[in-house]
Parts: sequence; C-alpha cells; structure tokens
Amino acid sequence: MAYRSVNPATGEVLKTFNEHTDEEMLTALATAEAAFQRWAARPFSERAHIIGQAAKLLLEKKEELARLATLEMGKRLIESRGEVELSAAILQYFADHAETFLKPKQLNSTMGDAHLEFSPLGVLLSIQPWNYPYYQLARFVGPHLMSGNVMLLKHAPGVPQCAVAFERVLQDAGLPKGVYTNLFLSNDQAGSLIDDPRIKGIALTGSERAGEALAARAGKNLKKSTMELGGSDAFIVLDDADLEHTVEMAILGRFGNNGQTCIGAKRFIVVESMLDKFLPRFVEAAKALKLGDPLDENVTLGPLSSDSALQLILRQINEATSHGATILLGGNRAGNVGAFLEPTVLTDLSPDNPAYKQEFFGPVALIFPVKDEDEAIAVANDSPFGLGGSVYTTDIERGKRVASRIETGMVFINYPDVSWPDLPFGGIKRSGYGKELSNLGLEEFVNKKLVLVPSVPTGAH
Repeated sequence: MAYRSVNPATGEVLKTFNEHTDEEMLTALATAEAAFQRWAARPFSERAHIIGQAAKLLLEKKEELARLATLEMGKRLIESRGEVELSAAILQYFADHAETFLKPKQLNSTMGDAHLEFSPLGVLLSIQPWNYPYYQLARFVGPHLMSGNVMLLKHAPGVPQCAVAFERVLQDAGLPKGVYTNLFLSNDQAGSLIDDPRIKGIALTGSERAGEALAARAGKNLKKSTMELGGSDAFIVLDDADLEHTVEMAILGRFGNNGQTCIGAKRFIVVESMLDKFLPRFVEAAKALKLGDPLDENVTLGPLSSDSALQLILRQINEATSHGATILLGGNRAGNVGAFLEPTVLTDLSPDNPAYKQEFFGPVALIFPVKDEDEAIAVANDSPFGLGGSVYTTDIERGKRVASRIETGMVFINYPDVSWPDLPFGGIKRSGYGKELSNLGLEEFVNKKLVLVPSVPTGAH
C-alpha cells in the first residue's frame, strides 16, 4: 500500500510514497530512543531557539505550504494560509512559555517542604488526520518537543506531501536527527509500535473507530494516551440572538474548511420564535456559496478531501432521508469531476433517525427546532459527542449560564469555534479525552514528580 497525494478538486494523483518497512520503522524508533536523552538534557533556551526558528520558517514558506495543503486536501487557499500562520503561532508560543510552565511548582503541604518537578517521558507516537495537515502537527510538536520528549509521527495517508514538508521545516530549523521522524506506516505497523516498550505515550486525532482500537491497545500496554475523536457540535440560537451576526457565524461554523472541522458547527438548535427568521436566511446564504477549485480566491466552498469522503456523506444523507429527514437544500454531488458536495441542509430529524446522533464531516447542516432554552440544552446534550459548541444571544451572562449546562469540553459564545495556543483544546464523551494546547496540553506527556522533605515523621504513606 502506498500513501497517495490526490487533488480532490480534480481527482489527479499528484504523487505517491511507499510505506516504510518494518525494519525502517524499528530503525527510526531506535534512533529516536537514542536521541531522547540528548534532547531532554538540552537547556530550554536551546530547544526554544530551534522551535522558534521552525515557527519563522513556516511563515517564510507560507505560500508554498498553503498551496500544498490546498492541493492535497482541498481547503481554500485563504484557509490554508491561516492554518500555516496558526501553526507558527503555536510553535512560537511554546518556545516562549514552556520553560515557565514547567518550572518546579511549590506545594502548600502540611507534611513539609514539597514541590512538583516536570520531566519528559521519552518517545511518543502521534497519529494525525488530514483535515488540518500542519495545525494538527504543530499542536502536538510545539508543547511536547519543548518539554523534552521526542516523537514518531504517522500522518494521514492523504496528505503525505504536507507531512514531508513539515518534517523538512523542523530539520531546516536545526532539530537533531531522531527528535521528530515522519513515518509512512500502515495501521498494523502503528499498532505494533504501541506494543513496543520504548514508546511511552500515544496521541491520536481521528475517528471513533480508530480511537477505540488505539485506546484499547494503549490501555493493554498501560501507556498514557490522549484521544481527540471529533464531534457533532451544537449551534444554539436563542430567542434574543442577533440574527444577522448569527447567520454569518452559522455559515462560517458549518462551511469553513469545507465542513471538515472537528469543532465545526453541525447541529443547529433553534428556538421556535427564531426559526422562521433564521432558517430562510441561513439556507439562502448557504445556497449562495460558490463551489469550485479551492486555489481560486473567489471560491467560497471547496471539495471534500477525497471521493471516499464524498461517498460516505452521500450515504449518510440517503440514510437520513430514508428515515424521514427532509432536504431543504442540496443533498447531491456537484458535477462529475472532483469530490464536490452541494451545500446541504437537513431538517425533520427525529431521535430515531440515525443522523440524529451521527457526525457529518462535510458541508451538511442539521436543523433542530426547540421550544425554549431548556429544550435547546437538552437536545445539545443528547449526543454521544462532547467536543465543542456555541451559543448565540445578546445577553452575555445568559450565554455563560447556558454554556455551563452544555456537556462538552469547550463552549463559545457568539462565535462558532476558536483555537489558539493559550486555550486548552479537548472534549469529553466519545469525543475523547486529554487536552492539547495551553499549559494543560503541555502537561499531558510529562512526569509530575513529587519531591518531599517531611517536616516530622508521620507514618503516612
């Protein structure tokens, strides 16, 4: 099996890469293990210089890297540029702040002089998806290289050129050999790495199915893992929402990144008094989106990442309508070339419809009318996922109260989603566990060691 770079706007195969052999994989692991002690021993200032240099190189190569992401997975060029900029900001943030976050922390204990020390674990295995081919890497690399860990990276098979380009940026920044290694691996090979005692932690961003398999394997090996497994975020429109702003945010939240965002708005939960005002405007705005080549700066909606992704979402739409859902807009493949789907809006989704609790990873919006705020919260929480969500109201304190009742890892008020280096990212329920970004993400793969000088013998243990 080969890693294939395919332009989803045209179906053209751009480049193929052979998978690494088992021997190459194990050699990379041995090299990483040997590099760990040297990398962990380097002062923070030296690590920060290299990671900061990588951030600068990302910005210098922004146009080249952005075009590559657009060609490989279909996001609009303006969005690809923004992703490169965010990735650079993440690397620079951890270069600037990791040392402060990881300083020994004094504890106020009645048992004596106590503090926590933070130290890296060793070789980490990271498995990342295609929808943000640089950002996903940066939010793992930034904190965990700065903490002194080293890593092997298995990227998604659809974005191999982005994987190689990101590794080259780190190499050009001066990262020593073995500290970060991109590997083209099969799922079976990745699983075998989890079993290897030299791997000390596993991080996955991917599907529920992948999460179940890898979390089980990590658990069997008693290894720390973090899982970010997607979601079906609620977009709650309350009766006092600013209609014009809310519609604008609804389009951004659902159709940004061609609808392929883990924390994108997917379930639009609208109180009945707002439904007749919000829904027609939302449908018209979605209908006005311009589909086409994402390299065209005038295009406002690009293709799905692959033909297989398109076929999956078409099956989901068909299943939803066969169980009583109504298509208000779209629902069909657009054209005969490329993985394009019409902007789609579905309603009449009863709780027994399979779509009610599914994630639609593409430009499909699900509409759920509710009678009031309490029912909106109940519907929002009636989901197997718990990644993010958003609330729309002109009363910010009301928005905060509603946010406190939503069962997710993140809630945004009057904006669909925000990811920034100093904000923790992560979910609950079947959206996974663990945090990325901020000081919380930095602490996921470090040993928090207690050092205590007892004040008096206590017999406590």
